[in-house]
Amino acid sequence: MEKKRVLFISQQICPYLPENELSSKSRTLSQGTMEGGKDIRIFMPKYGCINERRYQLHEVIRLSGMNMILDNLDYPLIIKVASLQPIRMQVYFIENEDYYPKKSFMEEADGEVIDFHDERTIFFCRGVLETVRKLGWAPDVVHCHGWMSALAPLYLKRAFKDDPIFADTKVVYSVYAQDERDNELIISDDLARKSIVNGIEESDVELIGNPKIDNLHKIGMKFADAIILGNATVSDDLTTYAESLEKTLLPYQTEENCVEAYNLLYDQLLEEEIVLT
Repeated sequence: MEKKRVLFISQQICPYLPENELSSKSRTLSQGTMEGGKDIRIFMPKYGCINERRYQLHEVIRLSGMNMILDNLDYPLIIKVASLQPIRMQVYFIENEDYYPKKSFMEEADGEVIDFHDERTIFFCRGVLETVRKLGWAPDVVHCHGWMSALAPLYLKRAFKDDPIFADTKVVYSVYAQDERDNELIISDDLARKSIVNGIEESDVELIGNPKIDNLHKIGMKFADAIILGNATVSDDLTTYAESLEKTLLPYQTEENCVEAYNLLYDQLLEEEIVLT
């Protein structure tokens, strides 16, 4: 039997970034899913603070020459890859120096505020899906972690809905509580407008007309097939919104329990044993 394919799109993964529940769970889950017999691909942004020499990142030459138009400007899309040892699990990185400047993470290297989180979020989500399409690797499940992945469900269900690569793909969105850094982020009011591509209507992006982190989480949940509470401190507002969608909702699972629980959810989605709305 052919292995089921799971695509992980994560805002953070350790050890490339400091350990927190999102980065740690992304690592544990992807490794456990691979060791459980599924074929996986993992993508995260190539933030400028990630040490390429230490983690032995290198460019994927067969994916070179890709570009993406965003707000009428053309940007190079560079894909790099590293292998997590000793398990030899590959992690792909979406890179562009305009959106992920050297030595930066959620702010510039000198501490200055980044005011283009809207475009770097769009670039990341579209970049992952365009890369997977070029690879010709059709995922059975796409699991998104964190607000910077939140537009991927929208693009999958609207812009890519007729693409044979994603025709049968189920989408899972994990919502995480904001940390203090998130509360200080500035996201442009142009987020909704810039998110629109062929297949997406203005009504699809109404939620992010008010460009807050919580509204990014909400649009991720709205277009997903199933929702997971990624940590124990997700706000009452986001939890209530998730419940209001009447979709499959998996409550918080500890890192020790998440591999088994999440993979059971993947299998149920693929076997169509649960009704999705």
